[in-house]
Amino acid sequence: MAASRLDAIFSIESSSHIASPPPAAQKPQPPPSLELKDLNPAQNVNQIACDPMTQPSVGSPAETPAATPGLLESRMPTPLAEHENMEWAPDRTVMPWKTKWRLLSACMMLFGNGMNDSAPGALLPYMEEHYGISYSIVSLIFVGNALGFISAAPITHYIEQKLGRSKSLALSMLILAVSYAVVACQPPFPVIVVCFFLLGLGVALNLALNNTYSANLPNSTTALAYVCGAYGIGGTVAPLFATAMVSSGIRWSLFYTIPMAVCVINLVYALWAFSQFEEDSLLETQRPLRSTGEASGVEEPMSRTQLLKKVIKNRTTLLGALFIFAYQGAEVSISGWINSFLINYRHGDPSQVGYVSAGFWAGITAGRFLLVYPAARIGEKTAVMCMTAGAVIFQLMTWFIPNVIGEAVTVAVLGVLLGAVYPCGASVFTKLLPKSMHISSFSFISALGSSGGAVWPFLTGILSQHVGTMVLHPICLGLYGVMAASWILLPKVSKRSE
Repeated sequence: MAASRLDAIFSIESSSHIASPPPAAQKPQPPPSLELKDLNPAQNVNQIACDPMTQPSVGSPAETPAATPGLLESRMPTPLAEHENMEWAPDRTVMPWKTKWRLLSACMMLFGNGMNDSAPGALLPYMEEHYGISYSIVSLIFVGNALGFISAAPITHYIEQKLGRSKSLALSMLILAVSYAVVACQPPFPVIVVCFFLLGLGVALNLALNNTYSANLPNSTTALAYVCGAYGIGGTVAPLFATAMVSSGIRWSLFYTIPMAVCVINLVYALWAFSQFEEDSLLETQRPLRSTGEASGVEEPMSRTQLLKKVIKNRTTLLGALFIFAYQGAEVSISGWINSFLINYRHGDPSQVGYVSAGFWAGITAGRFLLVYPAARIGEKTAVMCMTAGAVIFQLMTWFIPNVIGEAVTVAVLGVLLGAVYPCGASVFTKLLPKSMHISSFSFISALGSSGGAVWPFLTGILSQHVGTMVLHPICLGLYGVMAASWILLPKVSKRSE
């Protein structure tokens, strides 16, 4: 029976056909890197068994391990001493379908995050009217959101360690779903602000974990393009739904029942997709062989305090947080206040200008799907500088073109240019950061960086109360300057030896 089972899994050749092993001094060749396009659920197990990196040695029965699926999933190549500063390519014995379903789960959660960030742009005028409040007061929702992001920074890694990946993501979805349910009931405005604090906390938690997961997949740039593109799709459809609902006389707060339903679905799906993630992650997220500046072999475990100090002192983490702080500030400020600018300065119809915000998010989505691959080909650092320069030009056009239609076009193009910036940035940060710091550093970057998407819209609202919503444009231009400066100051990315 045991022999028949072995025959069903392995194609064992006669020992006479096995070549003599090479001399010990010969450098082993790394296995080919696993691309997302190669993830084929129908991969033949016999092909895996014949892979020289995973095939068991042929010896006595006592020396031959039992061939079981569990063993196949857990087998890793043993790094040689002379290659202790190398990261090995992924072992193809990890079931590819898990990666696909997990990446889809990450995309769905980012889709919900996009809905969360873009909806206020279309709903702000109706919130002001319902509660009878000014620009500066309604902007408190962005303050609550920022505090939620900041609160997530020191606790994300701790939560992930205590609960595991699947339960941490489920907790994030639960926080979001409860907050949306409360907002949908149209409570007093102070309660709305508290709910936006919880929304910031929930979004920051799943954003850090999903960015870390996607950025550590073998083809990280493509994976990040997918999840960030899903974020853009969510940002596109939310203003469309919100504008259509309020234009039809439906109460503005009822829009939040839609993202609430999305979060409930994501909660159940994430629990399933990321189950047993800790057992698979060492194999699933191994990157292609590369030479690193730091030791990437076995690292000494650090306490939570030591790791946090190391993250805060890391140059890439600090500059990355500043870069995303400025980027998210510009992105959400445009989405949140462009409608009010068009109403006040271009005399746009409130029931129509909501679609301009949707066009901006559609541009972001298109940019993430269309520009990320060319950006990776020419180099992310160069591409980001070019896209930032283009954003400056189209921001000026949005400021000075004197009609709604022309500005709607320039805002959409502006979205295209900004769209690929985030995935390119996340890919570069991953290459520069030690793997042991990925979750903590991405938590810091996502929390403090993404709080810019709350701080700057709030400041825009405060200044709009005194000088008008045209202040949006000089604020965004200044943020593009901060992006360029922090990007230039990042360390150089070391070349990978493929």
